Amino acid sequence: MTPGVTLVQLPAAALQALAAGDRSGAERSSGIPLSAWLAGPDCRWVWSLRAHQVAGDPPSAAWVTAVVRDLATGAAVGRAGFHGPPDDGGVVEVGYAIDPAHRRRGYARAALHVLLDRAARDPVVTVVRASVAPTNAASLALVRSEGFVLVGEHIDEDDGLELVHERPA
Repeated sequence: MTPGVTLVQLPAAALQALAAGDRSGAERSSGIPLSAWLAGPDCRWVWSLRAHQVAGDPPSAAWVTAVVRDLATGAAVGRAGFHGPPDDGGVVEVGYAIDPAHRRRGYARAALHVLLDRAARDPVVTVVRASVAPTNAASLALVRSEGFVLVGEHIDEDDGLELVHERPA
């Protein structure tokens, strides 16, 4: 069974605090308790990236990485969002990661469903993209099971080789 989740968009102050490694500041700014993993070094790079993105383009805040929160327990179990607003062709790219303490429970699928629903409701979005490392078997299985098809590959400057999958919004 897929758990119920919501994606909590973080205010700019929380993104900045997380980028600086300030968990308590991020919790004060966001009003939600964050796991050590979300506030730790494994996630700091993404919070830094998104803090800079939102500072330069405030409207992108509604699209970028959010906290995945379990509706039943209130626990922050991961992060998910788009890399940014739709591009000129109507393409958005999803990204998600679940706290290792909460993996293999359906949270990634639940978060992806929320993202796909958001994309489907926006008339500007035409295509949803997911770029996945070829060694990430769980994520490859997830995107393929959700109707994404392989359209190519690229080299990500941070993550290396990624297989690019897309599906209509």
